[in-house]
Parts: sequence; C-alpha cells; structure tokens
Amino acid sequence: MIQDRLEALRQVFATRPEEVVILTHNNPDPDAIASAVAMRYLLFQLVGKKCKIVYNGIIGRSENRALVRYLGRPLHRLVPTDLNGTAIMVMVDTQPGAGNNALPAERAPEVVIDHHPWRERTGQAVFADVRPEVGATASMMMEYLKAANLIPPSAIATALFYGIKTDTLGLGRHTTSIDTEAICRLLPRLDVEAISKIERAQVPLEYFKNFTAALQTAYIYDGVVVSYLGEMGYPDLTAEMADFLLRLRNCRWVICMGTHKRRLILSVRTHQQQGAGQLAQTIIGKRGIAGGHGSLAGGQLRLTKNEAVEQTVADFTRRILIYLDIGPDQRHGHPLI
Repeated sequence: MIQDRLEALRQVFATRPEEVVILTHNNPDPDAIASAVAMRYLLFQLVGKKCKIVYNGIIGRSENRALVRYLGRPLHRLVPTDLNGTAIMVMVDTQPGAGNNALPAERAPEVVIDHHPWRERTGQAVFADVRPEVGATASMMMEYLKAANLIPPSAIATALFYGIKTDTLGLGRHTTSIDTEAICRLLPRLDVEAISKIERAQVPLEYFKNFTAALQTAYIYDGVVVSYLGEMGYPDLTAEMADFLLRLRNCRWVICMGTHKRRLILSVRTHQQQGAGQLAQTIIGKRGIAGGHGSLAGGQLRLTKNEAVEQTVADFTRRILIYLDIGPDQRHGHPLI
C-alpha cells in the first residue's frame, strides 16, 4: 500500500520541471516542521527536486524555535510570490480549506499529506494521503522514507522523533502502530543531546506571565477546567497551557483561551478518545475556524473592533459548560488556586 502511494507521489513530479513549494500550517508546530523537512529530503532523493519550505504566522514557542535553529533554519516566511507562481504546491500537516494555512481559495495543491480529518477541497489535489487515525504526519513521512529505502540524516530523524512525541504526548495520545513503528526506527538515528536542548529551551519572561494567568484564571467545573490567559506573546500558548492543565487529577476536559493580535485563540484537550474537534467547531461556529482530533482541537476567530474580550470569553465558557452537560448547580465552579 505505501509502495503504491510512494509511486503515485513520484509520478506527480515525473514530468514537472517547476520548482516545489512545501507549505505548512500557520505557526508551524514540531510535527509540521519535521514533516516539511522530511518531505524536502524525500523529494530531493526521489526525484531530484529542490524545495522551498514556507509558512505564515510565527514560530513562537521556544522549543519550536530551538528545533528550527537545530535544523539550520530551513523554513522561510511566506511571501506572495510563493503562492502566486507556477510552483508545485505540497501541503504537509494541513489541507486546503482547513482555515489554518495561507493557501488561496482559488489554488489547488498538487500534493497533500496530513493526519487531520479529510477536507472537501483536498479532493482537488493530484495526490492526497490523509489518515486522521495516525497520531502524527511525521509518522506518515517516516513511512514514505522507509518505502523509498532512505535512512534519514540524524537531524531529520531527530525532528521526526520530536514531532511524533509532541503530537502524541509521548505516544500516550491518539497513537497507532504506524507511530510506534516510526519511533522505533528513528531511535538509532536520534541526537539525544539535541532533543534535551530543544525540550529545555529557555523561555521569555512573558511565558511565566501567561503561565501565571492560566493558573490564576482557571476554574474547575465538575472535571472541566476553563482558563483565560489574556493577551499572549505567541498564539500556541493556549495549547501549551492546555496540555499542562490536563495533568490535573480527575480532570476530564481542559479549554484554554487567550488573545493574540485581536484574535481569540481556543485550545481543547480531553482524556476521552473523541469529541474535542466537535466541541471546538460548535463553540467557534461560523465566526472563525476550528478543528482537530478526537482528544485535542483548537480554533480561532477575529475579534471585532469594539468587542469586549472578557464578555466573549464569559459567553464561550457558558456555552462550553452547557455543551459538556455541566448542570446549573455546577456552573459557578471553583478556582484552581
């Protein structure tokens, strides 16, 4: 099966002389970063293509910045000509129509590799491999490297390992045999010292301010934790804090919210195997974009000019509690600390 997919992927580029642009989702995380560099390596070895990796947004989390530095800064900030030209478009860890990438609505990519739920516009791609049951896109990329009889260089192997680890919480969340096999194959090539430095990357002062806000504003409603971080230095802080708060004993759900450049960012985490994506989509509604897997999801919307953020957060909190069947007698909650 994977050999057939590899051959189909190769055929996309067999008669195409154009350059290749690899597009990640906005504010790329370790899985997107690792998948992009692995795709670049695969296409160079498979069909001799040199690729440019581009992204929109920022790389804000200290660990992600450390990973990019370790890889030699292979990602480039998106410029309009990257998407408006004739380059072959490859999307990794995202899909057209997902709302979390810079692909224009009128543009169809040639290739899509992703582990999120299938998007209708993905059907326009020449080649698409979308497997939401897999824990990380990096695991899928490792499958392609194996099928091509390629052993990834240590730096790429280390990035793939870290991408799988972070997206599956150390193989403890949404994991399949594809993920575990990928980890096992990557271990001999792992740069242990680099992983240690990436995971212990120094963080800015604002991290601790937001961390304090997450704890001080967190309320518990019968196993549901809701927290508002306020204005954030970078948009993936809500996900980082949600992962942390999910460690609370007897916690079933965590919803963290915060703002970044007049956008309200929402991250959902749960110990359940399903439901996070539907919750995020229900709460964000048509005002923004939302999606995710069974146990983790996120969304965002642009705040109007005069919109009171605190009121919006309060309204979202009320709707979240109703959605999760928290009874009226439990909706007053109690502070975490």
